[in-house]
Amino acid sequence: MPNTVVELGPAKFVRLPSEGIIAAAVALALPRRPRIVLAAVFGVVLGALTLVNALDMGFKQYLGRSFNAILDWSLLGDAESYLEDTMGRTATLAVAVGAVVLVLVVFVLLALATIRLSNLLARHPGRATRGTLIAGVVWITCSSFGVQLAGGVPLAADSTATTLEIKARQVKDTLHDEAEFRKVAKVDAFGNTPPDQLLTSLRGKDVVFTFIESYGRSAIEDPIEAPGVDSTLAVRTQALAKAGFHAKSGWLTSATYGGSSWLGHSTTMSGLWVSNQQRYRTVMASDHLSITKAFQKTGDFDTVGVMPGIQKGWPEQSYYGLDKVYNAFQLGYKGPKFSWSTMPDQYALQQFQDRVHSKKPADGKSRMSFVILTSSHQPWAPIPKMVPWDQLGDGSIFDAIQKAGNKASDVIADTTKSRQEYGKSVQYSVTALTEWLERYGNDDTVLVFLGDHQPIARVSGNHASRDVPISIVAKDPKVLDAIDSWNWTDGLRPAHDAPVWKMSAFRDKFLTAYGSTPHPKTN
Repeated sequence: MPNTVVELGPAKFVRLPSEGIIAAAVALALPRRPRIVLAAVFGVVLGALTLVNALDMGFKQYLGRSFNAILDWSLLGDAESYLEDTMGRTATLAVAVGAVVLVLVVFVLLALATIRLSNLLARHPGRATRGTLIAGVVWITCSSFGVQLAGGVPLAADSTATTLEIKARQVKDTLHDEAEFRKVAKVDAFGNTPPDQLLTSLRGKDVVFTFIESYGRSAIEDPIEAPGVDSTLAVRTQALAKAGFHAKSGWLTSATYGGSSWLGHSTTMSGLWVSNQQRYRTVMASDHLSITKAFQKTGDFDTVGVMPGIQKGWPEQSYYGLDKVYNAFQLGYKGPKFSWSTMPDQYALQQFQDRVHSKKPADGKSRMSFVILTSSHQPWAPIPKMVPWDQLGDGSIFDAIQKAGNKASDVIADTTKSRQEYGKSVQYSVTALTEWLERYGNDDTVLVFLGDHQPIARVSGNHASRDVPISIVAKDPKVLDAIDSWNWTDGLRPAHDAPVWKMSAFRDKFLTAYGSTPHPKTN
């Protein structure tokens, strides 16, 4: 059984497995009781590997990587929450129960099947021995001469043993990575920088960092998604220019793909490559300086987060250095959910304006805001539409829009429609954000917005990059002059050949460009 969807095909299931031949030879040499025990264990191992292959398929299809047996079990709970938000509680419960039953059936049936086969071998030892020897000779011959089936699939297979070896190595590497990353996280180029030497050229500015969910390179360059998104970026660039705003844009390579947005957020802000859940936990428990915490550390900025996707306790607030955080339940929304997204981006931005941006800090400080937009989260159905800003109210205006939109189940099942609707969702999010800036931004506003990761492989493609666009927008020309050496593209759409950095490189480049002096911390 292959571990990727694209490799599924008849040829994969008609090969000669070396492990089966070896198991048959061992079974023929054992007495009855050890043979039955060995056969049962063999069946259970096959069941476990089948489960792992299925998980690999899902993870590669959605997150662009294989399943990690040490770190990824916790993500199954997130998957259940996503299904519940998308398909409803009843359907999710049915899927969960069905999955558990299917796993148990696979384990039991494979164990019974291998026991039955071992008994069959024992009842016919002569034929079984000859058959095993012939199979072994054929396997060695085919392996030596590289005999292949249609599609270049080797007839002689050892994929089960290879999978076991890969997974064992992955466990070892994960445990080693955990220890090494702790050491890396303790080293910080700006860890001992005094407050008066941080972000000196942004003092007095109104700085807003915004992540747009699943806003990846595919949205700008994929032939199905790009035309609408590129048109929106061009129109919004011109509209912002008329309002006095100008932008520069480039590319960042995200630490995650298809999901786990928090890994992209933390990588960008911390300057560390936070590519898995264990690294994330390590960073969140550390004092490694994030960009947002640097603003707080200066003492000259109030720091606020607007997180419409947060629906439970969020202890990460401390790491990010946010004085106040508004979650999904604190923004007064009375309208419908749009699948996973708790509220449309336009509404969240208006609430940000009303509750935060329009109010000057009482202590005379400037402000740094951290905003996470969610309307472009999969499954991209239904998608909100822009409404007049002065009619947003409590969000009830979106009732009719939500009811008239596509059903998530219809879009999830159709790859082409998923790609089309994904592009539309990005257009909506970019429009909402830039209209907010055009409407409410001032001479001191500095907007930094970017994607957290590419959309799932079914939408971005099996060989898509992990790149996401990033833009810095401001009225003050000095803000963009400070990053002139970055050679980013003018406007909201980065050129195909614009610079590409690892997402973890952004923190140090940003802090340096805007007046921060390195004072390293090494332990």
